[in-house]
Amino acid sequence: MKKSVREIFGCNVFNDAVMKERLPKSAYKKMRAAIEAGAELDPDVADIVAHEMKEWAIEKGATHFTHWFQPLTGITAEKHDAFIDPQPDGTTLLRFSGKELIKGEPDASSFPSGGLRATFEARGYTAWDCTSPAFIKETPHSTILCIPTAFCSYKGEALDKKTPLLRSMQALDIQATRIMHLFGKNEVKHVTTYAGPEQEYFLVDKEKFLKRKDLIFTGRTLFGAMPPKGQELDDHYFGTIPEKVLQFMDRFNQELWKLGISAKTQHNEAAPAQHELAPIYDQNNIATDHNQLVMETAQRVAEEMGLRCLLHEKPFAGINGSGKHNNWSMSTDTGENLLDPGKSPHENIQFLLILAAILKAVDIHADLMRVSSAVPGNDHRLGGNEAPPAIISVYLGEQLKDVVKQLIESGQATSSIHGEEYDSGVLSLPTFEMDATDRNRTSPFAFTGNKFEFRMVGSTQSIADPNIVLNTIVADSLSEFADILESADDFQKTLHDLIKSTLVAHKRIIFDGDGYSEAWVEKARRRGLPEITCMVDAVPALTTEKAIRLFEKHGVFTQTELSSRAEILYETYAKTTNIEALTMIDMAKKQIVPATIKYQTSLADSINTIKAACDLDTSVQGKLLEDITENLKKMFQALGELEQVTYRAEEMPDGEEQAKYYHDVVSRAMEDLRAPADRLEMLVAKEAWPIPSYGDLIFEV
Repeated sequence: MKKSVREIFGCNVFNDAVMKERLPKSAYKKMRAAIEAGAELDPDVADIVAHEMKEWAIEKGATHFTHWFQPLTGITAEKHDAFIDPQPDGTTLLRFSGKELIKGEPDASSFPSGGLRATFEARGYTAWDCTSPAFIKETPHSTILCIPTAFCSYKGEALDKKTPLLRSMQALDIQATRIMHLFGKNEVKHVTTYAGPEQEYFLVDKEKFLKRKDLIFTGRTLFGAMPPKGQELDDHYFGTIPEKVLQFMDRFNQELWKLGISAKTQHNEAAPAQHELAPIYDQNNIATDHNQLVMETAQRVAEEMGLRCLLHEKPFAGINGSGKHNNWSMSTDTGENLLDPGKSPHENIQFLLILAAILKAVDIHADLMRVSSAVPGNDHRLGGNEAPPAIISVYLGEQLKDVVKQLIESGQATSSIHGEEYDSGVLSLPTFEMDATDRNRTSPFAFTGNKFEFRMVGSTQSIADPNIVLNTIVADSLSEFADILESADDFQKTLHDLIKSTLVAHKRIIFDGDGYSEAWVEKARRRGLPEITCMVDAVPALTTEKAIRLFEKHGVFTQTELSSRAEILYETYAKTTNIEALTMIDMAKKQIVPATIKYQTSLADSINTIKAACDLDTSVQGKLLEDITENLKKMFQALGELEQVTYRAEEMPDGEEQAKYYHDVVSRAMEDLRAPADRLEMLVAKEAWPIPSYGDLIFEV
């Protein structure tokens, strides 16, 4: 009998309820104090926690534990150790110490480090993030206790996504708490940032997936003609979910709920075979951990069900790509959401100050916002099909935009727009007050009621990157504001003037129109907003003097750590594009060209046979043969060019120049190869074409 959600939710998490039940009262209190204060745990208490965690895990069937961390690959890593402790008499005990819980020592030499670690410098450390609970990862063949950790080098540099995320959360906590105290809220001890990442993904049939080398090696289709029908009719969006997909979603939810992940909303997305899962928000580091588990679990469950889950930002050209809308907010430890404007935003001076700080932060550091969403797949996604454009702007909605306009023009805001009453004209339907603000799906950074939604984030990304940037840039604005207000002789006047002057200085970042229009591109240029259209051009933002000063001021990154991350991004782009180019060459040489020649030969033979038999008109067959021959010739020429430029790129030294060459030259050569190949797909008989088509993949799940 299937268990209820209440029975299974969090059953595989060593959460607060489990700790309260299993730990001695004194140990539990010290553990809670460490979590709430972000302080180091006493070694004696760590031993007690480790023992109870081990006992709990063994009861769940676990034989091993792992320090589960997030290196700069963007995915997770784990090294499993058994609980066994061999004894002199040939038996073994099951042990797990506080030392093993708190610190691990995985090999650090083979992870991306951007020069922070040489190959011979292997030592690295993992350190327990006690604010993110340990959990059991169950697969059909294993049960592992996973301990969320940070990962650093022997010299202390951050080699992961989590360490700088925790640093950025700490930075914002400090500065936002200063602001709260200025408003007389001295009971506030901490301000925590939260995230609720919506995850988009595609589901395709596993057997068809395995016939596409491009999907296997790169996660996206490098060849493929559009089918007669795509998403033009908008009939897939929120449509009836196919039975097999519902079965997947049911198992997917069950696995996530066991891990304490509050998967709440599921639906069909805009493109055929595309779907979305949205959780309830959680604090930044936990939400980041959970989203990594969402991606891992989706792929595992799909595999078990004869499906494959595609997380790439643009697995199919011509239809919607997949993003990960990062809903970001911050709240006090007393329960106040600092991004809730209330019913009368024009009177909520604290909210207006924080809003001004965010607008200033996004305007000044738009380049960092852009690089925080820079992954190779996003270059194919941004700018269309419901993905936001590459130009950063902020959508406030009618209500807040009006309040801001009042403040800028007259220095005072005296009213707030409220939603009108909804009246359908049908007596049996209810009337209700509509929201005061519409939504804008073309905005990269949109206010959505009581949070900001950063829509540029790629579907494969760790959400650590955008949240590190958001936390740090907002912390910096709040720091400047706190400095000014703490030294003010007239607090209220200084506060009022600060809000107005900030809004006037940074109003250029506000835009509520169509982000896809050419008119907006021109307007953004006139406003001086950065237009960064590709990943390679975004990376330099990490190592500007402005960025170094920002991150070092708040202790989030050192200059060395920033340089290492820039190097890794260039390397990631180059390697990703190289793999794609080599995959295209392989598919073209071994599959598409031979299949086309075989069909071409068959067609030529049939023409000769018809002519020899009865001398009938073969002009139709001849025209088809001519078109195939012409496109095959173009494809073969493009194939040769791609081979040459890929070889040149591989010979170049790693770094910015190589990444730019891959973007400017190799990617263009890939497009030149794809165009005639996709035309050939429309000319060659389906049974002769060597790989499943788009129609096979997205309409036959």
